[in-house]
Amino acid sequence: MANKPGDFIWYELMTGDADAAEDFYGAVLGWTFTRAGPATPDYRIINASDEKEEERGVGGIMPISPEMAEHGARPLWTGYILVEDVDESAAAILAAGGSVLMPAMDVPQAGRIAMVGDPQGIPFYIMRPAGEGESLAFAYDRPRVGHCAWNELVTPDPAGAMAFYTGQFGWVKDGEMDMGAMGAYEFLRHGTVIGALMPRPPQMPQGGWNHYFRVADIDAAERIVREKGGTIWNGPHEVPGGDCIIQGSDPQGAAFALVGARAGKEA
Repeated sequence: MANKPGDFIWYELMTGDADAAEDFYGAVLGWTFTRAGPATPDYRIINASDEKEEERGVGGIMPISPEMAEHGARPLWTGYILVEDVDESAAAILAAGGSVLMPAMDVPQAGRIAMVGDPQGIPFYIMRPAGEGESLAFAYDRPRVGHCAWNELVTPDPAGAMAFYTGQFGWVKDGEMDMGAMGAYEFLRHGTVIGALMPRPPQMPQGGWNHYFRVADIDAAERIVREKGGTIWNGPHEVPGGDCIIQGSDPQGAAFALVGARAGKEA
């Protein structure tokens, strides 16, 4: 199945210490890392595999340079959404009340990208890949350890966010779950269910995208996160379907999320 416009095709960590990030996420998720190449020597490719397929790239690590830090860059996970034309999409996002945080640019051997923000100021990337190969960074077909399994938007304006993302990327709302005082958890479909959006809780200072990466054993992952200096804010706790989730921050301060089964249960 080829990727289509509106699909999540890549995930990227911006961090102040790429070597420490490799050590942390390699231990937690079993990822391996390779350098991108001479054109972008500091960029690291995140590789994931499972027992049924060969290793493949699912994301990258971008070191935060001093210049990036001066302009407000902070440790952060962001997703890349495929578009037909990056420049046209960036213009449409501006017209819909969003922002362009990094103008469109060509990345050698990768494609054309831009960093944008939705009308609530939440950042993400848009991308037109250089090649036609399929990305499985988001595991749309079956559970894959090390791949993203769920994309969750926490936003101060759920109605505005729903109108924006469905209008820009062809996503549709696919039902909702009542969370009581917390509001509705609204599911997002793009061919398959890709995630959900929810209201930002009052105690959370700002909204953002949470990208949940799958682990083989959630309890083992919790132990490794703590041993490697990460912080767990929430979990592990069970969610509908039987999996468990963890939300936390890595030693460099980037928020992350994990999903997986407990030992002895199917992923």
